[in-house]
Amino acid sequence: QVQLVESGGGLVQAGGSLRLSCAASGRTFSIYAMGWFRRAPGKEREFVATINWSSGATVYADSVKGRFTISRDSAKNTVYLQMNSLKPEDTAVYYCARKPTTYAGFGSWGQGTQVTVSS
Repeated sequence: QVQLVESGGGLVQAGGSLRLSCAASGRTFSIYAMGWFRRAPGKEREFVATINWSSGATVYADSVKGRFTISRDSAKNTVYLQMNSLKPEDTAVYYCARKPTTYAGFGSWGQGTQVTVSS
């Protein structure tokens, strides 16, 4: 089992920045990739970004490309999401999740952290 705890959310004005953290504990050796997802009020959960745990290769949703940066600190078993140039439409609960193998889906969801961007 892997436990994930997100932190770093808050209220920020449009154009501002926030840095989210997700700390993993437990069976952290079984991580192929980590991802960030978000759910806005009244909408489905959507993919934001993912990072390959060993290579550091990243993939982003088009809506955040060029504004958000995902990174990881393997020694701390922590994944980060640096969010710049925030927009009101980025308002959502942000979740991190683990992909244990290349063929598995994302799971082990954290509890989420609220990000609110005011206009």
